Amino acid sequence: MSDTDTVLVNRSGGAVTITLNRPDKLNAFNDDMHLALRQALAEAREAEDARAILLTGAGRAFCAGQDLGDRDPRRGVPDLGHTLETFYNPTVRLIRAIEKPVVCAVNGVAAGAGANFALACDIVLAAKSARFIQAFCRLGLVPDAGGSWHLTRLLGEARAKALALTGEPLDAETAERWGLIWKAVDDEALADEARALVEAFAKGPTKGYGLTKQAIHAASTQTLDSQLDMERDFQRKAGYSADYAEGVAAFLEKRVPEFSGK
Repeated sequence: MSDTDTVLVNRSGGAVTITLNRPDKLNAFNDDMHLALRQALAEAREAEDARAILLTGAGRAFCAGQDLGDRDPRRGVPDLGHTLETFYNPTVRLIRAIEKPVVCAVNGVAAGAGANFALACDIVLAAKSARFIQAFCRLGLVPDAGGSWHLTRLLGEARAKALALTGEPLDAETAERWGLIWKAVDDEALADEARALVEAFAKGPTKGYGLTKQAIHAASTQTLDSQLDMERDFQRKAGYSADYAEGVAAFLEKRVPEFSGK
């Protein structure tokens, strides 16, 4: 176990667990936590023996978004565009660019940018008691950290507008039913289910996972012809991988594959 106070990092085999760790502030972001999270994600991205990532929060919340005490206009009007460009946007881009599965376990409230960081991950599990809140409208702000992008693509314009304009909390089971997240699970089962999922990914064909992510990310902005070309190119790369050779050998030999992630 290693930690930087605001973020905890634990590695077990090929699985990396990153925990937001300001529980007294509901894991709201300050500048230190931003930088620590980005460093942890970047290190997991680059480490060859890190093959899957779990992001979660300490205490009773996943993340309450920005710590507003650090952006209080009564002490001088902050440039929130600079805040996004410097802290939030690079991390969202990094999460999306990691060519390994990134799982988010939402263990409590996910508000504002906290909700939208979760949505940037590949697979989101949430405790049934969790709530997703687009709290920006209560402050006269707009959804950020990719919120307007993810909400619209996952839910459609009508639901995206309603959630963004009302700030109404969305419970985990409704989020699952609407397709915003992968699954809502019993609170006491969340940690074990998330850990099992990430550990399974850490033993899987990592190169194939990364190519699959890239193809799905591109699908909403490409024509069918362009997507077919991308699938051809990616399948060629996957077919040359050691994992494909192992997967076929294991299938033909009727045994469990032992993927190397290469």
